[in-house]
Amino acid sequence: MAWNQPGNNGQDRDPWGSSNNKGGNSGGNKGGRDQGPPDLDDIFRKLSKKLGGLGGGKPNENGQRPAGSSGKLIGIVAVAAVVIWAASGFYTIKEAERGVVTRFGKFSHLVEPGLNWKPTFIDQVRAVNVEAVRELAASGVMLTSDENVVRVEMNVQYRITNPERYLFAVTSADDSLRQATDSALRGVIGRSTMDRILTEGRTVVRSETQREIDETVRPYDMGVSILDVNFQAARPPEEVKAAFDDAIAARENREQYVREAEAYANEVQPRANGQAQRILEESRAYKTRTVLEAQGEVARFAKILPEYKAAPEITRERLYIESMERVLSHTRKVLVNDKGNSLMVLPLDQLMRGQAAAGGNSQGSSTLTRPPANGDSSSRANNSASWSPENIMDQRRANAQRNDTQREGRE
Repeated sequence: MAWNQPGNNGQDRDPWGSSNNKGGNSGGNKGGRDQGPPDLDDIFRKLSKKLGGLGGGKPNENGQRPAGSSGKLIGIVAVAAVVIWAASGFYTIKEAERGVVTRFGKFSHLVEPGLNWKPTFIDQVRAVNVEAVRELAASGVMLTSDENVVRVEMNVQYRITNPERYLFAVTSADDSLRQATDSALRGVIGRSTMDRILTEGRTVVRSETQREIDETVRPYDMGVSILDVNFQAARPPEEVKAAFDDAIAARENREQYVREAEAYANEVQPRANGQAQRILEESRAYKTRTVLEAQGEVARFAKILPEYKAAPEITRERLYIESMERVLSHTRKVLVNDKGNSLMVLPLDQLMRGQAAAGGNSQGSSTLTRPPANGDSSSRANNSASWSPENIMDQRRANAQRNDTQREGRE
């Protein structure tokens, strides 16, 4: 509804209580469209008068209540309260924080970093740091699967990812995470042996604990994210600590010996493999050589076969001579048994030593005289001949050739 309505018997309805004097408007607004900006002093004075009327003052003959000192004080206090209430609504959210606004206790919205304003006593703001990495420690004496007692200390690092869920999903997200960590750690330790926890199983315990913590807190959606789980310490009770130290030292020595044995095996095995390969190659070469020699012998005998069929005796004699020549070439003694003569032993070893002493010139001069069959000394002197191994073989060859020639003539 308009403050100043036309008509009304020439009177304007001024909300600030200005008079209707036609002589002028002292600080008040005159009815009509040509009113100017209000005077603040006049506004506060009139507001004080109205508030002062609540203090018990009596109206005068004009129908207005006098403004007493108590009314002025109440007005000033009210104005100051309004200013303080408005000023108290300003607040600042840091860069690493997010503001969670609740209106009359119910979640309203999130506030970004910077300067913001809220109506005091209506909205409440809780700043939550979403960039800081928080730590939670868990420790205790726990029972292992082999019925040993071990003291374990673990540290969990996490970060807030959803401020609303962090504040309102559960009663206390930090306490819930601590309980989940204790439960997961005790479950993993209860499934492991003490030796494994104290030695090589620390990494496995850490990874399994982190996995179980994630599976536990996921259904609650607490607005936190697990960053890392650090397995800080695990030690046996003090009463048996010395025995466990000895066991750990023995295990380390065993591992050292195993590594040394592996190094020795890596050094020896390639050498043995090389020797085995060399032996195999030599055996293959010997096999190939033997097969080829056998094939050559077969081929040679195959070529001799037609000649043997044509002249068996000559071929046998020639083979005999060649075999004897090959055999006698490797011995120092020769037995000569000529038909009709007695057995003779030729001391070739002594002849060879004499030839070596004479500088190699006695081979042609050292001869053996075979006695004649009739035992005549004159005939023995006239029929003396040189008998050396070379002459014997040459005589054998000459006899064989003469026999071949006679046989061919008869044929």
